[in-house]
Amino acid sequence: MSAPVKRRAAVTGIGVVAPNGTSTETFWKSTQQGLSVLDRVTREGCERLPLKVAGEVRAFDPSVSVEERYLVQTDRYTHFAMAAADAALEDARLGRADTDEAPFAAGVVTAAGSGGGEFGQRELQKLWGKGRRYVGPWQSIAWFYAASTGQVSIRRGFKGPCSVVAADEAGGLDALAHAARAVRRGTDVMVAGSTEAPLAPYSMVCQLGYGELSPVADPERAYRPFTESACGFVPAEGGAMLVVEAAERARERGAPVRATVAGHAATFTGASRWELSR
Repeated sequence: MSAPVKRRAAVTGIGVVAPNGTSTETFWKSTQQGLSVLDRVTREGCERLPLKVAGEVRAFDPSVSVEERYLVQTDRYTHFAMAAADAALEDARLGRADTDEAPFAAGVVTAAGSGGGEFGQRELQKLWGKGRRYVGPWQSIAWFYAASTGQVSIRRGFKGPCSVVAADEAGGLDALAHAARAVRRGTDVMVAGSTEAPLAPYSMVCQLGYGELSPVADPERAYRPFTESACGFVPAEGGAMLVVEAAERARERGAPVRATVAGHAATFTGASRWELSR
């Protein structure tokens, strides 16, 4: 008996919300032109922190793409995820009707490193300044790493495999790998990606503990990786979401195949080798 043929995982949709573009087209154009969007931090509450430069998403109004009932219960990083997921599904030519017929055949996997720091800080300030009765009920989920996976799946009606990856800088790639594996195992559609919004003061203070953020105030000099003048890394917000589905299914419905996930490998540096990896 021959072994079953594994389905090829294809990327059919892309959605981006980033400092250098809040759409795939503007993001790619900025990337091709080599434009740097690192600038002085303007986020409220960060003025007195040692970090002076970051990548802020300034041309983004979440109310344009996210309904009010979701806005009040989610953090900025989840707003990015929902907007990018919408764009990716539109790019893949997948509407509500395409997934409503088989909700258990569509899933979500996202990655997050900092969680909902902006939302969490606001509620913690209420806790310490006014008391526990003033803390909103959504604090329990909005700050959590899995919030984007949960909210995207609820909002789109997906009931298939859902998960979250916490793997620092590699998280987005690992999320894509998990999505590809789900497709190969029989899931029709997966929305996968990673978004971050780590520029709230609460999140920034947590990052300062690493001792590796760039202290340089000049945006042109703050981040120069792989050079002798490198002086640390610069955080930024934003992210991307992809639609991953079986290549055969994409061809049948006439969807463009942007790429295929040929393989994936992962390792773990370990706490004892942290310094060697930086």
